[in-house]
Order: sequence, then structure tokens, then C-alpha cells
Amino acid sequence: MKNTKKTLKNQSKVVKSSFQQVDVASSLSKTQASLVLHSFIATFSGSNITKYSGLNTVAKYMNRQHIVKSISTSFPTMWHNATKFGVNQVLMAITLASISGINRIYRIAVFSGDGLVKALLKLDKAINENAISSTLKNLGESGARKLQMLLLSKNARWLRESGLASITLDADSTVKSVCGNQEGAEKGFNTTKRGANSYHPLLVFVSEMKLLYHTWFRTGSAYTANGVVEFLKEVQSSLPRNVRKVFFRADSGFFSGNLFDLLEPL
Repeated sequence: MKNTKKTLKNQSKVVKSSFQQVDVASSLSKTQASLVLHSFIATFSGSNITKYSGLNTVAKYMNRQHIVKSISTSFPTMWHNATKFGVNQVLMAITLASISGINRIYRIAVFSGDGLVKALLKLDKAINENAISSTLKNLGESGARKLQMLLLSKNARWLRESGLASITLDADSTVKSVCGNQEGAEKGFNTTKRGANSYHPLLVFVSEMKLLYHTWFRTGSAYTANGVVEFLKEVQSSLPRNVRKVFFRADSGFFSGNLFDLLEPL
């Protein structure tokens, strides 16, 4: 650990930094730069104030779990002269913003300009809206799927480390209403905003760990049980060997003969 001088909101302040930005492999140069979130000592002097100070603890946890490194490796950045932000920086900005309750692109852009957030992500300036939009567009459906499977593999590792031999899987779905004509949103069963476009994601939890284990993104017109068999096949294939017995719990909307055929051998 060494003392370095950081500038937050145009004010110089000596803080302790225990993490550095490193390359995944020197032979790959900038194509796979691995972002490691910095950790800072919190003070209560009244200067360099940020309302996101809790992210410092979150950053320490994410580094300890190698989450940031995994994202950097899975989503390398091809650096060119015009490239100003790494894919990993954009994705981590979105992740930290989501943890902070921020989910709109223009608000994420403003969030990334916070002094602490810039220091955590090693940003020289805030990420603009166009950079966030273009990064997500370039990742596309295949990128979303890769991120989904990355999260599933992380959850499988945590389940393995728990040592549980018997688990209860709780399946559920939820309706998320949206405004305007968002891509993939359609009208469906919606008790809060009838007639509004929405999404209807599929979820499964490991009850004993209170862990959201896997998700599938679906359009709002999807019926509760749509795709549940294929969804659970992904879950089944990811379960670690220490899990020998699985109990399944869901409401009547998931009733399906094919689902019972899948569950009986478990």
C-alpha cells in the first residue's frame, strides 16, 4: 500500500490506494486492460464530499471476488486513437450506478462524473451518454448473453463454496413497466399499469443463500411459464457437484407437464 495524490473535484488530497490498473497479459497490450477498482481511506473533513462513499466498500468486495477482473477479461477493449473509455469502465460504471439506484443513461453519465466514481474507475472525465449507448449497442445480444453466463458461473462458484448438499430453488417472474416504445417491451399482464408496455423477466433463487441465481429477460407479453424448461436446464447444468438434492418451489402459473418431466429426476 502506498500514499498517492488524487484530485477529487479540483482539490488535491493525499489518500491511500491499495489497487492498481494492470494488464491481463503484457503481450496483449491495451486490448485486454484489466480494471481493478481503487480503494480509498474515508475522511470526514467536509471537503471532496461525495454521496456515494459506500461504493468504496462495494469496490473492495468486488475486487476480492474477482468480479471486475472477470468482466475485463470477458469484455476486452480494442483501443484506437478515438477510444476514450474501456468497455470494462463503461460496464462497471453501469453496475455501480445500478447499485446506487441509478438506471437511466443520462443519469449514469452524470454519476460517472462524481469525484469518487472517477477515482474508482480511473476516469479522467465523466463517460458521456453517447459512449455508454454505443458500447451497449456494440455488445448487442451476444454481449448480453455472455454477461448473463458470466454471472451464472459466478453464482455457481459461490454455491459450490457454500458446501450445501441440498438446496431449494424458488422460481418466479416479475413485471417491469416501461415508458415509451422500448425495444422488446410489449403489453401483457400488468396489475400496476394496465395496458402499459412492460418486460416480464424469469427469475430463480437459491432460498438457503437468498441468492438470485439466474435470470432470463423476456418481453411483457410472455406467459409466466414460457421458456421455463429451457431456463431450468441451464440452471441444472450449472449446479456444482456438491448439490445432491434439489427442491423446486413455484406458483401455479408455472404448471407444465414438461416441467414435471424435467424435475422428477432431480
